[in-house]
Amino acid sequence: MNVLLDNFPEFRDGFIGTLSITAISSVIALVLGVAIAGCRVSPVPPLRYFGTAWVTLLRNTPLTLLFLIFFFVVPEILFPGMSSFLLGSLALGFYTSSFVCEAVRSGINTVPLGQAEAARSIGMTFAQTLRIVVLPQATRSVIPPLSSIFIALTKNSAIAGAFSVTELFGWQKLMSDRGYEITPVFIWVALGYLVVTFAISGLFRLLERRMEVAR
Repeated sequence: MNVLLDNFPEFRDGFIGTLSITAISSVIALVLGVAIAGCRVSPVPPLRYFGTAWVTLLRNTPLTLLFLIFFFVVPEILFPGMSSFLLGSLALGFYTSSFVCEAVRSGINTVPLGQAEAARSIGMTFAQTLRIVVLPQATRSVIPPLSSIFIALTKNSAIAGAFSVTELFGWQKLMSDRGYEITPVFIWVALGYLVVTFAISGLFRLLERRMEVAR
């Protein structure tokens, strides 16, 4: 308990940092994942090739390597001076988007083909069909896997602590450097992550119940 009370401001900053990077990375992953899923099921071959390449490349790249690319290559070539927090959020969001994409694509495949054909028969474009007809029906089957994906994203955010991003795992390193016993430090860090992951799990359970009521 002493390690928490004596260093509560640092723990609070780390907890807020984990919440922030989780929230921003989740938004990035969700937006990109849905967009890439649209590419994956598109009738336009170049878009399908792009979506396949995106998923294959990111899902098979170790997350630590992706962080190294974003922190040491991207600032040198594209965006010099970008903050560590934003770079970490982008790395985590891009990586997770490939998993979101596959979850959304699986949900799209559960929608009967006749739904899309009926939409096209009344003059809807592919984008309109996807947005108005297919995605709303796919949402019910997509919510459960997205819960697991975003919980994994929260735990993966610990890697950002090794790249000067303020978050819970970085607090653990700070406490270790100050000479605190490692066991209670890890217990508080684990409890912090549990609070975030339980909150995400609860949110998605609520969404599932709401979708069941809407049937």
